[in-house]
Amino acid sequence: MFSKSLFFAPVWMNAVAVMASTGRPGHGLIGYGINMYSPTCATACRDVISPSSLNCTEMESGSGHGGMMMMHGASATSPECYATDDVFLQSLAWCISTHCTGKNSVPLWKLERWWKTSVVGKAAIQPDPKESYEKTLSRVTKPPTEILVSKDPLNKTSLVPEDSYTASFNADTIFEKQESLHSRYGIVLLVTGAAIPIALSLLRFVPWPAHMITKFNALFIYPPAFGSRHNSPIAGMANMPTRGQALFIGYLILINIVLTFANIGTVTPNAWYDTTKAQYSSYISNRTGVLSFANIPLLILYASRNNVLLWVTNWSHSTFLLLHRWVAWICTIQAVVHSILYLQDRVALGTHTAEAKTPYWIWGIVATLGMCILLPTSILPLRKKFYELFLVWHVVVSVLVVAGCYLHIIYRFEHQWGYEAWIFAAFAVWGFERIMRVLRVARNGVRTATITKIDEEYIRVDVPGVSGDGHAYLYFPTLTWRVWENHPFSVASTVLQAPRSSPSSVHKEDLSLDVEKNGIHRSSMSKVSDLADSNSERSAQRQPTKVGLTFLLRVQGGLTNQLKSRATIPVLVESGYGTHEDLSSNSLLIGIAGGVGITAVLPVLHSHPGRTKLFWGARTHGIIDEMQSTLAGVDKETFVGNRMNVYDVLAQELTGSSENVVVVSSGPSGMADEVRMAVCKLGKKSKGSITLVEEAFSW
Repeated sequence: MFSKSLFFAPVWMNAVAVMASTGRPGHGLIGYGINMYSPTCATACRDVISPSSLNCTEMESGSGHGGMMMMHGASATSPECYATDDVFLQSLAWCISTHCTGKNSVPLWKLERWWKTSVVGKAAIQPDPKESYEKTLSRVTKPPTEILVSKDPLNKTSLVPEDSYTASFNADTIFEKQESLHSRYGIVLLVTGAAIPIALSLLRFVPWPAHMITKFNALFIYPPAFGSRHNSPIAGMANMPTRGQALFIGYLILINIVLTFANIGTVTPNAWYDTTKAQYSSYISNRTGVLSFANIPLLILYASRNNVLLWVTNWSHSTFLLLHRWVAWICTIQAVVHSILYLQDRVALGTHTAEAKTPYWIWGIVATLGMCILLPTSILPLRKKFYELFLVWHVVVSVLVVAGCYLHIIYRFEHQWGYEAWIFAAFAVWGFERIMRVLRVARNGVRTATITKIDEEYIRVDVPGVSGDGHAYLYFPTLTWRVWENHPFSVASTVLQAPRSSPSSVHKEDLSLDVEKNGIHRSSMSKVSDLADSNSERSAQRQPTKVGLTFLLRVQGGLTNQLKSRATIPVLVESGYGTHEDLSSNSLLIGIAGGVGITAVLPVLHSHPGRTKLFWGARTHGIIDEMQSTLAGVDKETFVGNRMNVYDVLAQELTGSSENVVVVSSGPSGMADEVRMAVCKLGKKSKGSITLVEEAFSW
């Protein structure tokens, strides 16, 4: 990003001067609280006159006599000199009086305000001009006739050359207009990125016909954008968005492309640029830089656990994480385009060698490279294989990126033009997220978790004295030196019960039936569940209960494998997240669970006021036996050792039904995709209402 460097001086007049810009702090954004050159007619006059040396200008080197600069001399006009030099002030006043008229007419009070604050310069602390604009103008008793030659010494009241004035006026006008548009479009990105999810979520309260909503969702919202896989990664690399997600992602991509090029205009003659191409390149570079900044708060918001949009919409955390990754790509591409165009410009000007050593340039490179590094190191295979390392790396580099963006602006412009406001917004979102995490953990304090080994594949974790629903993040600070590590787990129960003391006799049930025949197998397992219900109901009456959280974990290595060998362990609980929307308007709730996915389905099963039915598949009996008391009285069918035919079990319940049905699924990615496709297929021909609620952790 760049603008005029030494206030009102042409940007390109001094290759060294453009490296940093100082001035009084602005408040807001350009066009929204910050004006750059208004009134432009007055600013353009100063642009033309100020490069000339004055009688009080100090000669730095190669100076001649009488204040005249030699060929290779350099001058520095101080604020005090501008404030007191009569020739400069009177020439400027006359130029303003002749140009701030007609269509460019400016009220006297505005001219006086500009005169007081901007004639001398734009430093935070500077002297006032010796006289007001009106009084200075009154001292020009005879209209000047001599025309100032650009950059020649100014030693008598003179006229400004009209071609130079026009070029400066055009440059100031178009540049401030473009900068204001950058701010406006940045606001559009940020506001719509947050407001559209809210607006779309509010549509669920509109009383559309139930069958119409079901068919619309089955066609345009629930299915994957292409193919039949959403949770299961494509080629192990990335997840296919649903059609509903793809529509919003498409909006984000389209609006960023449109706003990058919207209303980019050029004007000639222009004091800043020799060619129209150079103008266009400059404005696009600035536009992409601002839009990239504007996307950063949105980027952090979408990734946050304490995302306010999660509280006011019915969108899932996994959806926002998907949006986070797409916005990251957009934001990075914009930063790269900004950097490339800026680099090209500086190389053409011959200032790159010098500027590349300045702090603002170095931090800009740090920020852009940080973004570029984050993308390839955040691909799905790496996230899954090195999740803990990925989280730490992601946070550290992200902090470096945001800090680099801030320092890039501060070293370049200080706080003049409000570009740092976007970074302050990002700081605010990130700070709110982290403070809320700390408060959630502090509310629960340090607890002692009890670990119960269910079998070789599953363990149960009970945390007494903690409440919450949905899911929670658990920290085990004594298990690893990385005390910040935490993992999300669904809450299976908020009432603790004593673990089963011995395996159930159901293990001895004859399961030698043909497991390829799902109907026979399901019937057998249903009988097992009924027997277990009978036993567990009597057992539950004898077991003491107390408030706390229960989690079922599948042992997969790493942290869960370490927990298996413990009986008790200190734990920090960050809860609760992901509370469910009200599903009570549905007369039937069907839960489809796989393995420990039962923990996400259980709360909605227990809280639903209408009829419920559970279909649960597990690899072993152990976890099913462990949950017998919790599932007592639940209408269910269980599948052990084979995979349920999801479409068949749903079709059995839904075909011909005119009920309002909600299907809640949680389990392996393949099973979740089967549920999604089955709901879509059945929804297209349903006479009633079918809603899909998916509980899934997103990598």
